Amino acid sequence: MQVHRSLDRLPEIKNAVLTIGTFDGVHCGHQRIINDLHKRAAAIRGESVLLTFHPHPRLVINPDDKTLKLLTTLDEKIALLDRFGIDHLIIVPFSKAFSQTEPDVYIRDVLVAPVRPRVIVIGYNHHFGKDRKGNIETLRKYAERYHYEVVEISKQEVEEIAVSSSKIRKAVYEGDIRLARKLLGHPYPLSGTVIKGQQIGKKLGYPTANIFISDTHKLIPPFGVYAVKVRPGNGEKGGMLYIGKRPTFAGQERSIEVNIFDFNEQIYGRFIRIEVLERIRGDMYFEDKAALARQMDADKEATLEILKNQG
Repeated sequence: MQVHRSLDRLPEIKNAVLTIGTFDGVHCGHQRIINDLHKRAAAIRGESVLLTFHPHPRLVINPDDKTLKLLTTLDEKIALLDRFGIDHLIIVPFSKAFSQTEPDVYIRDVLVAPVRPRVIVIGYNHHFGKDRKGNIETLRKYAERYHYEVVEISKQEVEEIAVSSSKIRKAVYEGDIRLARKLLGHPYPLSGTVIKGQQIGKKLGYPTANIFISDTHKLIPPFGVYAVKVRPGNGEKGGMLYIGKRPTFAGQERSIEVNIFDFNEQIYGRFIRIEVLERIRGDMYFEDKAALARQMDADKEATLEILKNQG
C-alpha cells in the first residue's frame, strides 16, 4: 500500500476506484466496502484508493467536544488498511480552513484533479465541503463533467456501519473485548512507545513493558488484565496486558503495561503493537505481593489457554 500524506504530487493512479471516510476501526462494515472497492478496481484493471482525514474532522470542528474516543490511532488505521490490501491511502490534513471548501471546489481540487477517479463509492448520507452542503447528489451533478461514475452505498449498509461503530465503542468501554473483536473482524489494537516504569512486575517475576500512548483520543479498555498478542519488533509473542492504577501499591496514575511471554530483549523507546484478544479479569487489590504473584500465575494460565485456542 502506498501512503500519501497530502494531495500534492500524487503518482498517476490507474483507473482509480475511490472511497472517502474516516474508517475508524476498519471494522467488518468497512471491510465490506473495501472488498467492493477491490472488485470494482479489478473489473476495470484499476487501483483502489481510500481518502481519509487527519485529525478526525469532529476534533477540528468541535475542539471542545471531549466525548469522541477513537477505535484506532492513525498509525493503527494505516496498518489495518495495509492488511486489507488498499492500493493507495491518501491522508488529507483536516483544518478549519479546509472545512470551508465549497463542495464544487472540493470535488474539483480534492477528488478529481489529484486522483482522477473512474468510480467514486460513497454512502447515501455522506456530506462534504463548507457547512456539509455537498452530498451524493452533488457528486452526481458533476459526474459527466469529470468523467466518473458514482456508486451509492445503500442506506441499510451505512446504518449497519454506524451501528457497528457504536456497538464496538460500547463493547470496548464495557470490557467486552470478545464482542468488540467479533464486530471488528480483527483483535482490538493498542500501540505505543515503551517507556521506563517502576520495575514492580520484574520484582514479582513478571517483567513488563510500560506503554505510552500519545493519542489522547484513543479509546482505552477499562482497568483489568487482558490476553494479548504482541509485536515488539519482528515476530509475534503472546502476553498479558495490565491496565490500571496498581491499587496494591497505592498507585495514583493509570498504567498500561504488558508482560511478553518468552521475551527478554531491551526494548525501551521501541514502538510496539498489541492485539487485545480477551479480558481475563478486572483490576484488584491484594493484601501483599505474594497474593498478587499467585493471581498473576493464574492470569498467565488463563492467557495461555486463550492463546492456545486462538491457534
